[in-house]
Amino acid sequence: ASVAPDVMVVRGISKGDRRTYKLWEEGQAPTFVLEVSSRSTRSTDQGSKRALYATLGVSEYFLFDPEGDYLHPKLQGYALRGNEYVRIEQAPDGSVQSRTLGIMFAVEGNRLRLTDAVTGERLLTPAEAQEGRRVEEEARKAAEERVRGEEEARKASEEGRRVEEETRKAAEE
Repeated sequence: ASVAPDVMVVRGISKGDRRTYKLWEEGQAPTFVLEVSSRSTRSTDQGSKRALYATLGVSEYFLFDPEGDYLHPKLQGYALRGNEYVRIEQAPDGSVQSRTLGIMFAVEGNRLRLTDAVTGERLLTPAEAQEGRRVEEEARKAAEERVRGEEEARKASEEGRRVEEETRKAAEE
């Protein structure tokens, strides 16, 4: 039987696209695994998968129940100590830190919010990153437009001064 984590991070292997990750070919177990629990997966997530990941040496094992139906609390993190997982203590706000990844995981509604554990900076979702790029592009275009307008105003002012100077010289002659 094969096991495919919902999310995994593997370090120490070459980057590249893979349709599947075959541990026996790669020779490196994941350092971090996150399983999203549901009615159909909760018993294996907390039982056989947890035992298998411990045997493989997965450093951290996280469980998340988006609906809060099966896990209490909805987010749980475990660190491998010896051959067994020990629960990672939650922060007062309910977040759990992955020391392996340097990321704080926090429940936000029925989703996870990831934050850099060192800087406190929120990691953006793809949609948030795309929106940020769109806003930056609009701001860049507006700035370019302002600069063009200022340049045109400067040229008009210089032209006005030139015409004034020519008019004054003509009147003097």
